[in-house]
Amino acid sequence: MIIKRIITLLFALTLLPIFAGEGSAQESYRIKPGDIIRIEVLEDSSINRDALVLPDGRVSVPLAGTVQAGGRTLGQVKNSITTELSPNFASAPTVFVSLARLAEPELAFPSAGAADAEPTIPIYILGQVSSPGKVEVAEGTTLLQLLAEIGGFSRFAAKKRVQLRRRDATGKERVYNVNYNNILAGRSNIGMTVMAPGDVIIVPERRLFE
Repeated sequence: MIIKRIITLLFALTLLPIFAGEGSAQESYRIKPGDIIRIEVLEDSSINRDALVLPDGRVSVPLAGTVQAGGRTLGQVKNSITTELSPNFASAPTVFVSLARLAEPELAFPSAGAADAEPTIPIYILGQVSSPGKVEVAEGTTLLQLLAEIGGFSRFAAKKRVQLRRRDATGKERVYNVNYNNILAGRSNIGMTVMAPGDVIIVPERRLFE
């Protein structure tokens, strides 16, 4: 773990000159799955968020739906979001897109004791949780254990409308609705669902009277 953190730090330091300014170097960077981009809309702050780039390269933006980000520059993503949002405004909105956090690099070599390390799988967490982003959890981890591992929900979480999104063997995405309150009350056993590689957990923001 220490070696992995050192590699991550060195990786970030090597890219620091690229993202230090607003110049062309940053615009040339191609976004990757696992990156987190910051989206800000001057005309509507409720759209502002840090969005995780999912394994298929997409990000989810309110009023704009899903926008392809993987393999594209920040400027290209900004233009796409502006285009998708424009029908919701009297004139084209002012959109800013920046890189909030780089995807954690994969280790190029095994660390000491790697052969004995517990196998892990990648899970992606979006929305109102304490630690959104990509996490690596042990094989066999359940949904409840995952929520505990990331520190649970934020105080704005809509706990009755949690979603588990999973792709089947054919690549088709299936959406499972999770009511956390029902799990706590013993009315649902979905919390014992074992996580699968690439699962996406979405925790929306609570509505005004929810």
